[in-house]
Amino acid sequence: MLLFDWGTYNSLSTLAKSATLGMKLTEIPPADFSRRSRGPEYFESYKEFASKAFTTVTAHAPYYNIVSDSKMVRQRVLKAMKAAIRSAALAGAEVFNLHLGWKVYGGQKDVDLAADMIKELLKETPENMYISLETTYTRRQLGSVDEIRAIIEAVNSDRVIISLQLENIFMYEFHIDEHGDFHRADKEATVDFWLNILRKTLPLSKGFLSLRFAQVTGIYFGRRLLKKRVPLGKGYPSLEPLAEALAKFMVREVREKELPLRMHLIYTGTPETKYEDTITLYAEIMKKVVAHL
Repeated sequence: MLLFDWGTYNSLSTLAKSATLGMKLTEIPPADFSRRSRGPEYFESYKEFASKAFTTVTAHAPYYNIVSDSKMVRQRVLKAMKAAIRSAALAGAEVFNLHLGWKVYGGQKDVDLAADMIKELLKETPENMYISLETTYTRRQLGSVDEIRAIIEAVNSDRVIISLQLENIFMYEFHIDEHGDFHRADKEATVDFWLNILRKTLPLSKGFLSLRFAQVTGIYFGRRLLKKRVPLGKGYPSLEPLAEALAKFMVREVREKELPLRMHLIYTGTPETKYEDTITLYAEIMKKVVAHL
């Protein structure tokens, strides 16, 4: 029995490498849905290989802004997203994960427009596929836990869930997007902080407890702080308290209570070290799990 599925993003050409390393999850990267060379045969081949080697296949939507003040732009985004969902289904994906993108109006209207888009995407989504909404790191984007909760409630479907990009939660909750002090915030990101986040968001995880992680630092573009992914061990938040919280939560509050959830953790870090980092991340969590079994 698996506690959680784990892995990283792969195009078709690197699936064998991930499988050989023992990863049980693969995610189709957003670029695969934007390239014209990726026809139906590509995604069918992805499914053929992945179904033999992995427990879970997810897909990351292309980076299109869900909210726009232009009806024509919204229709173009909707068309592109529906095409990506069809390709993801051909590849056997069970979760279609997307960023909500930058805010336009800065209020309830952003939430309402996003909910309308998700409702339309659900019409294209197979019954066995979830749409996961990824948490953001900045208040300039749509995707706080509360905003995602509001969208899920408005859509009113058990197939729309939250996806916790954990370093984004860290940045958002400690207002790093406003002050840029990663080091100070990291001192406050305790085991209890992470457990509270996981408990708070559990009701929004209706089929999958979908977790994503990479360590980050920040760079300024003018006055705007943007996150920058870095190799594991080179950034924030610290892995030690997060790994302990994940281990305790997965064992004590999901597995032992027999909650009807599948759990997965996707490493989303830099491509240069993603395989080494994915294995390290999995090992650090599982070393903590031993104490709770």
